[in-house]
Amino acid sequence: MVDTIRLKSYHVSMTRTCTSMDGSDLLKNSTIYREFLAERDEILRHKWIESEKVGKDIGFERALLDWMMKHRTPWRHARAASKQTRP
Repeated sequence: MVDTIRLKSYHVSMTRTCTSMDGSDLLKNSTIYREFLAERDEILRHKWIESEKVGKDIGFERALLDWMMKHRTPWRHARAASKQTRP
């Protein structure tokens, strides 16, 4: 019973904290989310290029797997290197 009350109290407290902050700002400022968006853009670009080559839509899943196997590691290394050279 005491644990249930503590959990409910914690939930109310966290709900108030999270709603007092603008969730979209937290998301936009998240490094992980920005990296996710950049990677997703690369996958979508790869999907478009590969679909054009075969003359039909290859689908996101196939593009994702192909991009990860062929391009993800070099892309991430290049991205990390470009971040290190920024002032």
